[in-house]
Amino acid sequence: MSTLNQYFKKWVARVDGKLNELLPRENAYPSAIHRAMRYSVFSGGKRLRPVLAIASYEVCGKDPERALGAACAIELIHTWTLIHDDLPAMDNDDFRRGRYTCHRKFGEANAILAGSALLALAFRTLSRIRPYKVGLRLIDGIADAIGSVGVIGGQVVDKLYENKEVNLPALDYISIHKTGHLIKAACWTGCVIAGADKSKERHIAKYGECIGLAFQVTDDLIDGDGYRRIMGGKETRALAERLIAEAVAETENFGKRGRCLAEIAKFILERRK
Repeated sequence: MSTLNQYFKKWVARVDGKLNELLPRENAYPSAIHRAMRYSVFSGGKRLRPVLAIASYEVCGKDPERALGAACAIELIHTWTLIHDDLPAMDNDDFRRGRYTCHRKFGEANAILAGSALLALAFRTLSRIRPYKVGLRLIDGIADAIGSVGVIGGQVVDKLYENKEVNLPALDYISIHKTGHLIKAACWTGCVIAGADKSKERHIAKYGECIGLAFQVTDDLIDGDGYRRIMGGKETRALAERLIAEAVAETENFGKRGRCLAEIAKFILERRK
């Protein structure tokens, strides 16, 4: 675990440095939105998704710095989802990670605009990836992952069950789409930039699919919500363990190079214990 901590420390610092370059300065006019964007991006997140993109690249490629820009785009998109998820029309949350949510700090209108601006910046960043065909493929795949059949679709179904008792199939849909799709896309992104073959892509995609769902299942196990409320603690823990075991099995197809991804999968299961 100490090795994994060092890995995260190294790449979180690189991701934060690149994000600082990509984002407009706080005092750039109009400063209200730029302060809101920076406030939300630098709010203490673990940077799991960009690190997954980089680690997935390392499984298939030789220079992980090549994945840095796309990894940052994934984090910008993730921040967009969090800002909009917290809005009064959505979950109406006042705090995230111990700080005021964007709309509580800067107002609802600025929060909506800041989220939209982060999404635009993410796709501008992806558009500058070379060769062009790689950037275009990433734009296509990531847009699909976050659209109405991805993250947004999961959010829609989540809203449909607001103040209602959610059943297991609906909960699976919400978790796979709202949480899992962006995690899977992060893993796939690194693989695409590395120019991996179809077989490696399939293994990485399956890995991302498993840890994406496991991430939400373990959140529910910790919070006593969702899966734990429907299935009970023992069954929820068993589901999380099965998903992580499946993810780790996919990493074995890469030999020693897959160890980091395996350790990240185990970290997802054991985090915050």
